[in-house]
Amino acid sequence: MSRYKIYAISAMFIAIVSGCEKELDFKYKDIGLIPVIEGVVTCDGIAVSITLTTPMGEPMGHVRRTDASVMVSDITSGKVYALHPDADGVFRSSESGVVGNVYRLSVERGGESYAAESPMFAPVEIEPLEFGWIKMPYDYVAVLQVSFSDDEAQTGECYWIRVYRNGEPYAWRAVTDNFAVAGRIDEMFMTSRKDTDAEDDADVLFDGDVMSVSVARIPRRIYDYLEALTGGGSNGPVVFEGDYCLGYFLAASVTSESIVFRSGEIAEFSEDTNNYVGKTKSRYEYQE
Repeated sequence: MSRYKIYAISAMFIAIVSGCEKELDFKYKDIGLIPVIEGVVTCDGIAVSITLTTPMGEPMGHVRRTDASVMVSDITSGKVYALHPDADGVFRSSESGVVGNVYRLSVERGGESYAAESPMFAPVEIEPLEFGWIKMPYDYVAVLQVSFSDDEAQTGECYWIRVYRNGEPYAWRAVTDNFAVAGRIDEMFMTSRKDTDAEDDADVLFDGDVMSVSVARIPRRIYDYLEALTGGGSNGPVVFEGDYCLGYFLAASVTSESIVFRSGEIAEFSEDTNNYVGKTKSRYEYQE
C-alpha cells in the first residue's frame, strides 16, 4: 500500500467520525503505480520479488512482475549473477551469500532502473527458546523468550527477528543493541492466553504448534525502513537509488531456532520478568 493510499484512508476516517451528516465527495490525488522491490541474499540463495502498489478503490493485489532484468553483483568478489523468474514469479539464483561480502541488486524495468547495496554480516547465536506464563489482569499469557548474541565490541547493531507458527508468519520486530547486556539481547513476544476460547485466531496457540524464530543482523537503513513500517503511516525511507520505488534489499546470515508449544509444560515467569515484559509490550505497542 502506498503512503498516498494510507493518507487517503486516514482522511476518510476523520470525515466519518466527525459526526457530519453532509454527503462528501471525497477526492484524492491519482498517481501512477509504484514498483515494490523486495530482495534478499542468504546462505540458501538469492530471491527478488517485484510487485506494484494498488490503486485506491481496488482490492489489494500481489501479482509478481517478471518483465524486468534483474542482476545481483558480489562487489567483493566481482561475480555477477543474472536472475530469472521461477513458476511463482520470483527471480532466483542458487548462489549462496558469503559472510563479509557486499552485494548490489540492480533492476531495470520499463526504461527505469533501481539499485541498492547491502553487506552480509556474520550470523548470531540463538539460545534455546523458552515459553513462560505471565499473569495479566485478564488471564495468563504465554510469552516466548528469544535471546541471542550481540558483539560487545560494537555499538549501534540492528537485528530483524521473525516468528513463525507452523511455518506461517506470526510476528516480527526490528531491534537495536541498546538493551544488550553482557553480549546478549533478550526479547519477548506475547502469544496466546491460557483460555484459548477467548483468544483470536491470529494469536492462539495449541499444543503441538511449532514456533520458529529467525534472527539476522541488518544494516541501520533497513532497521529504519522496518521501524517506519511499524508506525503505520509511512512507506519508510528510500532504500534504492535511481528511479523511485518502494521495498528493500538485504544480504543476511539468518539463524533459526524452534520450540514446540506444550501448555502443560510451561512454568510461570518470575515477577521481574513480568515487569520486563510489560515494558517491552509498551515499547513495541504489541498486541493485547
